Amino acid sequence: MEGAADEGVERVVDSKDMQQQSKAFDKLTDRVEDRQLDSTRVQEAMASIAASAEADWNAMRMRERELAAVKINAADVDIIANELELDKKVAERTLREHKGDAVSAIRYLLR
Repeated sequence: MEGAADEGVERVVDSKDMQQQSKAFDKLTDRVEDRQLDSTRVQEAMASIAASAEADWNAMRMRERELAAVKINAADVDIIANELELDKKVAERTLREHKGDAVSAIRYLLR
């Protein structure tokens, strides 16, 4: 009978060990699932950033096309560059941004 009583104790101990192992396993799998969720979030965020960067790039290209289409007078570029002691590229860009209006461009540059 002693042997039978000892077996009962071992089964209880085994049961407790199994519960502890089960809890430990659950914690481990929860961490793995959390990491997978975090990985998914990171991938979604990276995709969003890439889409945003591409949209910004496209907007910048469109803006450059619009500015290139603006008709400007070369004499205005020379006058602005010489009188305000600016690089001709800066004078031209500012003039294009102000739709070829030299007075508006000069006022902007003098602020």
